[in-house]
Amino acid sequence: MKIEFKPLSPHIGSEVLNFNLSETLQKEDLKQIDDQFNHRGVLVFRNQNLNERQHIDFSKYFGSLEIHVLKQYLLPENPEILLISNVQKDGINIGVSDAGQYWHTDLSYMTHPSRCSVLLSKLIPDPQGEKTFGDTCFISTTAAYEALDEETKKRLQNLKAKHSYSARYAKLQEGGKSTRPPLTEEQKKQVPEVVHPVIRTHPMTGKKSIYVNEGFTTEILDLPTAESKKLLEHLYEHCQSEDFMYRHQWQVGDVLMWDNCSTQHLAIPDYGLEQHRLMHRTTVQGSAVF
Repeated sequence: MKIEFKPLSPHIGSEVLNFNLSETLQKEDLKQIDDQFNHRGVLVFRNQNLNERQHIDFSKYFGSLEIHVLKQYLLPENPEILLISNVQKDGINIGVSDAGQYWHTDLSYMTHPSRCSVLLSKLIPDPQGEKTFGDTCFISTTAAYEALDEETKKRLQNLKAKHSYSARYAKLQEGGKSTRPPLTEEQKKQVPEVVHPVIRTHPMTGKKSIYVNEGFTTEILDLPTAESKKLLEHLYEHCQSEDFMYRHQWQVGDVLMWDNCSTQHLAIPDYGLEQHRLMHRTTVQGSAVF
């Protein structure tokens, strides 16, 4: 059957219909998917039954894959896959249990942030009627940029901001909020602070987006501390408007991919340890920010 795309919200997200990722993938179909992905930022494939190799192979169509710095949560036989889970074995988490519980874009703390991530839902908390748990919200930072007034766009155009994984990791550990072990010195060396433009240009479409996020951005350079904080808070509030948002209610077998250049996302932690959740994530390498 011919591939169809169903919009999921006005500015972001499409569901891909009539497409089985476990079958042999044709180049012309993948090209359509790639084009739609660049345009809409988030794609959802429902009712997929992928093994680990098929998940990896589909992800590789979009580029080479990253190996995450938290190696204790990678699948040993397929380290391209990171486990996102609150499931424990012998009292130890098998995956990252608190992943993404703040607005962020993946790996903005790297010199070459990832192009996209591909998440496969393996296990989700049981819904209660229409209530689902562990939803993920996505926002279009391209739509957020386009909604800015011209004066603000001009002010932001040449600004740069600092991003830090270590700073976010330290916040997660404050007051015992996280079950993650401290970063080793070797892990810290792999994720030094980086600086990126506040306004990013999409390498495929040429569209601009707001590229600061409350997860990893620590300051805007060349501004007084108070002014930097105020401007960042304003941009976060602007981006997080429901006008630019799609909220995904997970089902087992969902494959969802998002563009880390033009979107941000937030995982909602509204479930307990007894409500098991397990996701497999691959991450595709990206290009320098400009």
